[in-house]
Amino acid sequence: MDELGERKEKILNAIIQNYLETGEPVGSRTISKMSDLNLSSATIRNEMSDFEELGYIIQPHTSSGRIPSDKGYRFYVDHLMADKEREVTEIKDLMIEKTEKMEKMLKQVVKVLANNTQYATMISAPSVQRNRLKFVQLSAVDEHQILSVVVMEGNIVKNKIIPVEEPLDNETMLKLNILLNTNLNGLTVEQINLGMITQLKEQAGIHEDIIAQVLNTVAGTIHEDDELQIYTSGATNIFKYPELSDSQRASELISAFEEKQALVDLITETQGDGTEETGIQVYIGDETPIQTMKDCSVVTATYELGEGVKGTIGIIGPKRMDYENVMDNLKNLKVQLDKILKKE
Repeated sequence: MDELGERKEKILNAIIQNYLETGEPVGSRTISKMSDLNLSSATIRNEMSDFEELGYIIQPHTSSGRIPSDKGYRFYVDHLMADKEREVTEIKDLMIEKTEKMEKMLKQVVKVLANNTQYATMISAPSVQRNRLKFVQLSAVDEHQILSVVVMEGNIVKNKIIPVEEPLDNETMLKLNILLNTNLNGLTVEQINLGMITQLKEQAGIHEDIIAQVLNTVAGTIHEDDELQIYTSGATNIFKYPELSDSQRASELISAFEEKQALVDLITETQGDGTEETGIQVYIGDETPIQTMKDCSVVTATYELGEGVKGTIGIIGPKRMDYENVMDNLKNLKVQLDKILKKE
């Protein structure tokens, strides 16, 4: 690949892709019609001659188009793998950057909300609620290890090193990638049933163990109990309300905010239960799913990042809270968060 410049790489890639799609020898006129190349037939013919001399393409018959050689296929496979690996790296870097910005923003949001309402407030970082597989990428690490990269909705990326007894050539790796992505892309773990798994393993033949380990990574990515990030503010506002400020009630509520497990349970119980219009839910007293909050009212709203990625905003206060003010604050904040996060 080093002997080709950027333009030559684009042309050769176009020739091979066209042949893969049609199964017919590719002529210079076909390639010149591709708008993104913007090259004449004469220029393409000259490049094709160079590719033929370098051994990337061959001319099966006189006066016909060209088809890829084994060397050409190897170029295509290497190029494809490099593009996918670059895509995965870019996704990971972008998610790290977004996570840092989001943490700072959410901490500020929950603080402002506590000041505006004078109640205890919380907000959860966005997490994936509906997990579908976007794509799988297998690539060689060395002769005895391959890297499996699983990308889920919300650009959740998980890596796994899979040991192999013998090195896999690029063609085999490409076939396994095509097999996995053709069958699994867009599916949830519930849709990956035993029959599909059996069929995939049969099609993979001697490489069925690789398929099994990739599927384990997919299942693990979907089911793993990642710690839900929750940011809180205004817990001491509880002491402003006599009905919540006696030592036992206040202690229980402050503990819930400090330990956060009760807040995780609250989010798990309420997320996705909101109305379509506002996503706002109000829980009064015994309606609250958390025991330590039975003397309170809890108002929650769900904000969305897209692709099944959601977060929850919550306000906890006395039953005599100013519901209109709380709901207005939540509704406005939810709209603002939806806009901000979808622009990121």
